[in-house]
Amino acid sequence: MTTKFYIKDYPRPQFVRDNWLNLNGQWSFRFDDENAGEKSGWQETFEGTHTINVPFTYETQASGIGEEAFHPNVWYSRSVPIPKEAEGKRVLLHFQAVDYIAKVWVNGTMAGAHQGGYAAFSFDITPYLVFGADNTITLKAEDSDSCTQPRGKQRWTKDNFECFYVQTTGIWRTVWLEYAAEQRLDRVKITPDIDRNRVRFDYELTGTEAANGLRLEAIVTLKDRPVKRVGLDIDRPCLSVEVDLVHEANGPWKRSWWSPDRPYLYDVEFVLYAGDAVMDRVGSYFGMRKISIEKNKVLLNNVPLYQRLILDQGYWTESHLTPPSEEALIDDIDKVMEMGYNGVRKHMKIEDARFLYWCDVKGLLVWSEMAATFEYHDRAVEAFSKEWLEIVRQQYNHPSIVAWVPFNESWGISSILRDRSQQKFTEGIYHLTKAIDPNRPVIANDGWEHTVSDILTLHDYVETGDEFLKRYKDLEAITSNDTTCNKWKYAFAEGYGYRGQPIMITEFGGIAYRSEKGWGYGRQVDSDEAFIERFEGLTRAIRSVEGICGYCYTQVTDVQQEINGLLTEDRKPKIPLERIREINRS
Repeated sequence: MTTKFYIKDYPRPQFVRDNWLNLNGQWSFRFDDENAGEKSGWQETFEGTHTINVPFTYETQASGIGEEAFHPNVWYSRSVPIPKEAEGKRVLLHFQAVDYIAKVWVNGTMAGAHQGGYAAFSFDITPYLVFGADNTITLKAEDSDSCTQPRGKQRWTKDNFECFYVQTTGIWRTVWLEYAAEQRLDRVKITPDIDRNRVRFDYELTGTEAANGLRLEAIVTLKDRPVKRVGLDIDRPCLSVEVDLVHEANGPWKRSWWSPDRPYLYDVEFVLYAGDAVMDRVGSYFGMRKISIEKNKVLLNNVPLYQRLILDQGYWTESHLTPPSEEALIDDIDKVMEMGYNGVRKHMKIEDARFLYWCDVKGLLVWSEMAATFEYHDRAVEAFSKEWLEIVRQQYNHPSIVAWVPFNESWGISSILRDRSQQKFTEGIYHLTKAIDPNRPVIANDGWEHTVSDILTLHDYVETGDEFLKRYKDLEAITSNDTTCNKWKYAFAEGYGYRGQPIMITEFGGIAYRSEKGWGYGRQVDSDEAFIERFEGLTRAIRSVEGICGYCYTQVTDVQQEINGLLTEDRKPKIPLERIREINRS
C-alpha cells in the first residue's frame, strides 16, 4: 500500500511534483587535500581523477572508490542537459544531504552554499543555466574532524574506536532537479488536531508579489474518496487555513486516525491557480494523530501507549550511512516490525525522508535524534542550533515521528551535571523545538543528567533481569537523584528534578556473541540459548516494573566493530525473528 502521490525513489515523498530529474549516478570526482581547487579555478574548469557513484561517499565500496582515509575537501562535477522547453520555468537543484559544507557552482558561477551534514537544501539555479544545452554542476564539499561540528557516530580519529565509525564526507543522499513555476508553494506545515477533527495547513509561497488573482486549493481524500476541498485567496507569502474533516455526523472518516495498528493516511493535493491557469501542483499526505503526555503516561490518540522501541543506527556494509536502495529501507522496517517492535529510536542520524515515508505508511513509531557534537563551544552551539531547527521543520509533517531527541548521553555537553551554560543550552534547544512543534515530546538529554525533558529516559546496560530489578525496584530513589540510574550517572543534572514525567529505559541489552572481531555490552554469549535467556530476562524485567512505560533495545544490526545487533550488518537474523517477537509481545 502506498499514498496517492507516491513515486518510487522520489526523494521528498511528502511534497511531490511530477516534473523532476534524478541526478544520482556517475559524477567526476577529485580529492583536494591542499585546498587548492578554488584558487586554481576548478569551479570553472574541472578535471576529475576518479568517477564516483553518487550518492555514496568516497569512503564506501558502493561509491566505486572505497578510500576510508579522511580528506577534508572533495569535488564533484557532472553535465546535465536542460531542455529548451523548460525555459520559463524555475529550475531547482536539491541536495538531500551533503556533509559538511557544500559550495555549488553552475557553469562556473556560484549558485549557493550550505552548512550542515544532515539537513536537505536547495538552490534556484535558473539564472545560471543555458536552456537547450548541457550545463555543468560543480560541488565542493568541505569536511573536518572538528568536534564542534555535528557528526554523530562519525569518527574524528584515524581509526574506528568504541562506537564511532568511518566518517561520511560529501554527497551522501540523492541529488535531483525539479522544474517549477515562478509562483509556487515552498512548504506546507501540516498540523492535525484529532480532538477538534481538524487539520491546519500553514502555507509558504514564492512569487506572490509578482502576480494578482492567485488562489490556492487543498483537495483532501481518504482511500480515493473525497473528504474536503477548501480554497484560499493568496495575498501574501505566508497564510494558514484550518480544515474540518468531519463532514457527516457518523461519517466513515470520523475515526480514521493514524496509529501503528491502523496507519490511516489522508492524501492531499495543493493546487495554485492564477485565474484559471494552474501554476503549481503538489501532492502530499498527512496522518490524523496526537501524541501527548498525561501524568506519567505517554498517550497516542488519548490512549496510553507502551513503546517497544529498538535502537537503529542505519548503517550498511557497502554504503555506510546511505541506504543502498529504497527496498533496503522497507526491508529494515519490515524486520523491525516482524520482531514485535512498534518503533525505532533513530540513533545519531537524521534518516532519509523515504524511510520516514515508509514508517508513516506501515505504522512504525520514530524517535528522531540529532547527530551530536563532542566539544562544547560557541561554534558548536551555533552550528547545532541552526541545523537542528532546519531538521525539525523538514521532518515536522511525518505522523510516525512521536519524539524529538536533540541530545544523547551528555555528548557535546559533557559537564552538564553542574555547568549552567551547558544546562541552559539544552533548555534553549528544548524551548526552540517546542516553538516550532509544541505537540511532540522533547527529550533534552536522552539517557541521564536531564534538565528539562518531557520523558525521563534512562540508559542501563546491566546484564541480567535480576540485576535490573534490584536496581530499579525503588524508582523514587532514582528519580530523586538519591542513587544513580546505572553504575555512575544520575537521572537529573544539578538544579533539576523529577516532575512526574513518564519513565522509559531507552538503551539496554546490547548483547553480542563471542567474537574477537568486535564488542557488545557486558560479557559476550556463547550460544543461542544464552542469548535468548539474557534477552528475555532483561525484557521481561523492564516490562514488569510499574512506572516504566516503554523501552528501547540496543540494537537492530551490527555496525562495523559494534556487533550487538539482533541482525548482522548484512541483515541476517542471529535469532529467529518470531522468537524475538514472542518475547516482545508477551
